[in-house]
Amino acid sequence: MESASTGPTRDPDVLVVGAGFAGLAAARALAAGGAEPLVLEARDRVGGRVLDHPIGDGAVVELGAGFVGPGQDRMLALTEAVGVEIFPTYTGGKNLLESEGRYMRYSGTIPRLRPLALLDAGQAMFRLDRFARRVEREEPWRTDRASERDSETFAAWIERNAYTQQVRRLLAVPCKTLWGAEPEELSLLYTGAYVRAAGGLNRLLDTPRGAQESRFVGGPNLVARRVAEELGDRVRLESPVARIEQAEHTVRVRTPTDDFLARRTIVALPPPLVDKIEFDPPLSAERQALNQRMPMGRLMKCFAVYPEPFWRDDGLSGEAVSDSGPATITFDTSPPSGSPGALLGFVGAAEADALARMSDAERREAVLEGFVRLFGPRAAEPDDWILQDWPAERWSGGGPVAYMPPGVLTDAGRALREPSGLVHWAGTETATRWTGYMDGAVRSGERAAEEVLAVLD
Repeated sequence: MESASTGPTRDPDVLVVGAGFAGLAAARALAAGGAEPLVLEARDRVGGRVLDHPIGDGAVVELGAGFVGPGQDRMLALTEAVGVEIFPTYTGGKNLLESEGRYMRYSGTIPRLRPLALLDAGQAMFRLDRFARRVEREEPWRTDRASERDSETFAAWIERNAYTQQVRRLLAVPCKTLWGAEPEELSLLYTGAYVRAAGGLNRLLDTPRGAQESRFVGGPNLVARRVAEELGDRVRLESPVARIEQAEHTVRVRTPTDDFLARRTIVALPPPLVDKIEFDPPLSAERQALNQRMPMGRLMKCFAVYPEPFWRDDGLSGEAVSDSGPATITFDTSPPSGSPGALLGFVGAAEADALARMSDAERREAVLEGFVRLFGPRAAEPDDWILQDWPAERWSGGGPVAYMPPGVLTDAGRALREPSGLVHWAGTETATRWTGYMDGAVRSGERAAEEVLAVLD
C-alpha cells in the first residue's frame, strides 16, 4: 500500500474509488482478469465501514461490520482465500428480552411472549416474508404495484399488519440495527427488497443458521488488510477523490494532490458520499437524485469489556433485545478463548440521535445502565469501554448502510448499478444479494469488475 506522498509504479487501466470490501474485491477481480487497477482511498486505512479495535492478547472487537453467515458465499470465499479463520458466535445459554418493562429468557428467534402477542409476531413475520418473496430481486421497481408499495412506509405496514402494541414496538427494533433508521423512515418496497436479498427474515435475524452465525479470528478488517497486501502498491491511501472527468475514451480522477488517468472507473462508495464528488459531465438527474435522497443510517456500536463473560455463568448467551434501549440489541463478542468478556450494544436511529446529544460520560452511563438492567450489577464497571460513532466518521457519514425512504427506489433505483458512461458503480447498497452486508459489498465489487473487464477486451 502507498500513501499520497508516493506514486504508482504503472499506469492503471481502471481507477477504483474506495478501499472498502467493494473496492478491494473489484481491484482483486480486475487484477485476476488481467487488468491493472489502482485503488484510491480517502482514509489512512482500508476496510471502509469495517474496523476493528484491539482489547488485548491479540483479540479485537468489531467496530463496524462483524458477522458472517450461511449464504454469504463470496465473503466466506474471500476470507478463506486470504487465510483468515472464522469461529461461531457464542450462543450458549438463553437470550433475553426486555419488553414493556418485563424481562424474559428465551431460545431461538421469537421470544416467549404472551400467547396473543406470540401469535401476532409469528403471523406478522410470515406476512413480511411472503411480501419480500414477491419483490423482484434484480429490479424491485418492476414488482407488482411497486409505486404504491414504495410510497408506503414500513411503519404503515407494521400498523396495518401487527395487531398488538408490543409486537409493533418489537418490529421496530431490528430496523434500528439493520438500517440505522426508524420504520417510518423506510420505504416498504425497499424493506421487502432488503429482506429478499438476504433470503428471508430469519436469515437476517438469526444467529445460528443466520447472518450472525460466525465471526472472524482477528476481526474482519484483517481480511481487508490481507487483500490490500496482495494488491500491494495498487492501493493508495490518504487520497480522497474530489473530481471525476470523463472524455470519450478516458477518465481523469483528481484528488487534492494528484490526478490519474484510466480507461474506466469503479466508484465503490455509498450514494451520499458519491454526492460529495464533482463530476464532469454531470451525472444523470436520476443518479444525482439517488445520491441526494439516500441518507446514511445512524448507528453507534458500544462495547463493554470485562475480565470474563460473567453472563455465561448466569446461563445467558449475551444476546438480548430491548424495546427500552438505548442499546436495543446486544451480543457476546468475546474472543474465541472466552476471555476477556465483551458485550456489544447496538444503538441506532432515534436512540443514536439521543446519544449524539450527550457527552462521552453520559453516553457511557446511559448504555451501561441498560446493560445492568439486562445482565445485572456486574455490568456496571467494565475494564474498558469503546464507542464507535459512525455518523461522526468523516469518510462514512453513518452506518451501517445508506437506506431508501419512500419514493426513491421507483424514482431512481435504476441508477444504482447502471454505468454512467465510463463510470461503474459498486458498494453494498448496489448488491441484489445480501444488501448491506460485507458479502453484498464483495459481490458488488466482483460484479462491477466483470462489467469493466467485458468492455476492456
